[in-house]
Amino acid sequence: MSASLTVDRSFLPLIRELVRSYQAFERYSSAHVNELGLTPAQFDVIATLGNTEGMNAKQLGERTLITKGTLTGVVDRLLLKGLVVRLPDPRDGRAQIVRLTEVGQETFERVFPAHGAHLARVFAHLPQAQRDALEHHLRALRAAFETETS
Repeated sequence: MSASLTVDRSFLPLIRELVRSYQAFERYSSAHVNELGLTPAQFDVIATLGNTEGMNAKQLGERTLITKGTLTGVVDRLLLKGLVVRLPDPRDGRAQIVRLTEVGQETFERVFPAHGAHLARVFAHLPQAQRDALEHHLRALRAAFETETS
């Protein structure tokens, strides 16, 4: 009997449910963000930069869910929409700071609370204790993956 036939696969339903949950969240969230006139990646950048003095690309990449290769294009499109500017980084002459424009900050102040309220409607179906437990379990799952990859 090969080793692959004896591997415990009892985790597969968990993986399926995790992926299905993420897909359902993404559909629900993305549809609303699109109604607000943004892509999910643009929303992520605006939400991250809101109420800040701006960030360099490294900081922005660490704080968003966007890959480095995609981030430049997202910022470029936000620049074209007049929602962000790129400024020289006073701490590093080779780097730039990405900051919301006045219109970008106004956009943040409009879309961030609206989207938070949109998501809150779903999470309101779960009691706080259940939300806390889910967060705890998801952190443990992420930590297990991170331990294996480090």
